[in-house]
Amino acid sequence: MTKDNAIKIFESKQVRTHWDAKTEKWYFSVIDVIEILTGSSIPKRYWTDLKKKLTKEGNQLYDKIVQLKFEATDGKKYATDCLDTTNLFRLIQSIPSPKAEPFKLWLAKVASERLDEMQDPELSIDRALENYMNLGYSENWINQRLKSIEIRKELTDEWKKRGLKEGQHFATLTDIITKAWADKTTKEYKILKGLKKENLRDNMTNTELILNMLAEASTKDISAATNPETFEASKKVAKQGGNVAKVAMKELEAKTGKKVVSALNAKSALKEITTLK
Repeated sequence: MTKDNAIKIFESKQVRTHWDAKTEKWYFSVIDVIEILTGSSIPKRYWTDLKKKLTKEGNQLYDKIVQLKFEATDGKKYATDCLDTTNLFRLIQSIPSPKAEPFKLWLAKVASERLDEMQDPELSIDRALENYMNLGYSENWINQRLKSIEIRKELTDEWKKRGLKEGQHFATLTDIITKAWADKTTKEYKILKGLKKENLRDNMTNTELILNMLAEASTKDISAATNPETFEASKKVAKQGGNVAKVAMKELEAKTGKKVVSALNAKSALKEITTLK
């Protein structure tokens, strides 16, 4: 996700969020919140029914909905109903749930933390570190993950400099890079690991993360050196960057006799660690 789009964690559940710098407001995916509060396996249907109910009651909350694009399981971005913090509080009043009160406290904390981070940007790194530690990741993995975020940001900044747009352009180029080194598109990689909404990088092993970083860093460096002027040219650069990591991966696999790309995801890996303890 972009710097302004982020995944927030509430009781190990993911909530897609967006920070609007102009209005200085957080916006939250309503579907994600409803899934947490209700435990529903079909939160979209619950939200559709609730919107109808609110409209019949003359509730003006419906008019406050903002549609923002978030990444889906196929790696593409789709419009998603969102509400800011104030209106999300109002929505929660309409959803009977034992998690309502702790979720409200969590919302208030998220809003407060963002304002703190605007005053001291280093706090955002500290909180990302804390979130990953709370989820049970190892310190070594966390360090790699935070570095991967930095490298990804450098790459997307390079793409923006070339006039490429977030959304379809970024998703296509990311697929090309991933396909080049891992022989799988982002969607195929997620299917291998049994993921749905979860972030692919959050479920990579240390080695997968390192190779993905190498692929993205190489793509950025090649782009900066060759100055591609079109999307088609950037697609060729993306493949070249991915191939750099592919060469490294093949050499490693030849030395170890083990495949790098695996079905192991964070949930199963952390469960395995807990069992060993």
